[in-house]
Amino acid sequence: MEKIRIIEPCVNLKNEYFGMILEWKESGEELIPWSLNLENSDFNLLVEKLNGYSKGIGLPDGFVECSTFWLINENNRILGAIDIRHRLNDYLLFRGGHIGYGIRPSERRRGYASSMLSFALKECKTVGLSKVLITCSKSNSGSARTIIKNGGILESEDSDNGEIFQRYWIDLNDK
Repeated sequence: MEKIRIIEPCVNLKNEYFGMILEWKESGEELIPWSLNLENSDFNLLVEKLNGYSKGIGLPDGFVECSTFWLINENNRILGAIDIRHRLNDYLLFRGGHIGYGIRPSERRRGYASSMLSFALKECKTVGLSKVLITCSKSNSGSARTIIKNGGILESEDSDNGEIFQRYWIDLNDK
């Protein structure tokens, strides 16, 4: 298995980042996690913002502290991204959860999402979380399998704007 790891966003992966974003947009799919949708014309500023958000610096109104990581391989190819919210507000407790993640379209079905989530759960402990909520669309069976593989227990299903989603909890004390 190739060596993969998560890293904090960094300016030296600018071309790789834009390649991933272009691939995602060409696929016509929604960019997930939300951090991939941020304004990126000034890439250095984007990286500074993302790294500041983890410390609560410059957060948009209604947002909570959030750490973003990129999953990279040994060639520094960005395979995906994951956001870890350090706490939940009312909306995140209902729908968003602590973690949002996505793998670029060309790199799916290779186990990367499960590995990235596993790495991120270790990071969750460093920000003081003992339980993590992750939600996914009921129709996204791949995401549900990834969550369950990492210890997720289905708590409930609900609806948001006509979409049925599932709410899973992972107890980090078991990790």
